[in-house]
Amino acid sequence: MAIQPSSAQCAGALFFNERTGTPFNYLEAPTDVVFLVVLWRLRYKLSLRDVAEMFLERGFMFTHETVRDWETRFAPLLADQLRTKRRGQAGRLWYVDETYIKVQGKWCYLYRAIDTDGNLVDSRLSEKRDMDAAKQFFKQAMAVVGHTPESVTTDGHRSYPRAVRETLGHEVVHRTNVYLNNRIEQDHRGIKQRYYPMRGFGSFASAARFCRAFDELRQFFRVRIIREQKVSLAQKREVFRQQLDALKTLVPMAS
Repeated sequence: MAIQPSSAQCAGALFFNERTGTPFNYLEAPTDVVFLVVLWRLRYKLSLRDVAEMFLERGFMFTHETVRDWETRFAPLLADQLRTKRRGQAGRLWYVDETYIKVQGKWCYLYRAIDTDGNLVDSRLSEKRDMDAAKQFFKQAMAVVGHTPESVTTDGHRSYPRAVRETLGHEVVHRTNVYLNNRIEQDHRGIKQRYYPMRGFGSFASAARFCRAFDELRQFFRVRIIREQKVSLAQKREVFRQQLDALKTLVPMAS
């Protein structure tokens, strides 16, 4: 892993590297640069090589494998911070569905849930689509948001009724309606559009890590608070700037 900053950046790079006992120790680039690398990799439709090439303009030379290493190390840190921040913010009407993600040439199942306003409840990658996977997803979702839902809308897969009863409780209303669940199926487009250019993942761990961090970052930068809210381009840009500043404050590696 070779990082070659310009001469004007060398002193700063040394300062950022001296973080003994932290995940940032032994980095060969300033942590604010690493933050941007991970952010651009998750946020935009860029390959590992695209990201490495774009930083040449900024005077930093590193390989696509370096980008992969930084993503592996710091995407979970970013996701954990964002998950903690949004605890308790999701609504109590959940829409749950799975979408397909190819890992090592095989299809896996990305369980996802949103609330009635389209806000993320949780996401979890599973190698199987069965009752055990559904129950694990519901348990994780409750741990993340901090409460049980009032109702859950799913498709007609036979694993859901029992998983809802045994995990969420008998008082939770379970609805099965293809039309009502169309909103979560449409919401899958976010991860699908980001995932297609990647042509699959090399391992289950990397796929799970990326999908989780992507969904958390997408939710963090979400502009609309309620469904069908009208937001101008100027408002979108201002919200993005505000959220980016907030993210830099939230995540230690950004400063």
